[in-house]
Amino acid sequence: MFERLIMYWVYGGALAGILLLIMFPLLTSSWSVPLTLTFFHLPMYMLHQYEEHDKDRFRIFFNETIGGGKEVLSPLAVFIINVPGVWGVIAIATYLAANINIGLGLIAVYLAVINGLVHIGHALLFKRYNPGLVTGATLFLPIGVYSIWQFQLSGSGGFAAQAIGIVVAVAIHVAIIAYARAKGAFLSETQNVASQKKCG
Repeated sequence: MFERLIMYWVYGGALAGILLLIMFPLLTSSWSVPLTLTFFHLPMYMLHQYEEHDKDRFRIFFNETIGGGKEVLSPLAVFIINVPGVWGVIAIATYLAANINIGLGLIAVYLAVINGLVHIGHALLFKRYNPGLVTGATLFLPIGVYSIWQFQLSGSGGFAAQAIGIVVAVAIHVAIIAYARAKGAFLSETQNVASQKKCG
């Protein structure tokens, strides 16, 4: 059962995203604008993930380009990155914004903004479409910028909150690249050792 969740999580996420959007006005009717926008990033991200991961498209693209043809991202890695690493982070950011400091909701906002910029960067670097580019550019960036502006208007988007949001979002994306490069180096070393044994 868990194996099927790992393989097909994106379809449950897309349906959950649609349901959350339908219930969104009811759930957030008494919330502040910054908190509402923080939570909105969860269903928005879920719909983005459908464009990104339907038919395993992003993993295949990533392994072909960043991985140089090696399987640096496995289905399990993709699941961990996108479920606890995205849904979990946005959920935590929403709780922190509601109970600790509203400015911490910027973690969710910058997670989307940085991701949108990464998709655009990939498109420019490889001069081709990458899975997630359309929603990353048309949803994450305009809604992210609007959200940052609303945090500023509310007085909760100070330097510390902005810095925390940016640092956490960048750190998550850097960790993914670092993991992929380390996995790629390990696979290359394993192949070299295997080749040397055959030659010997």
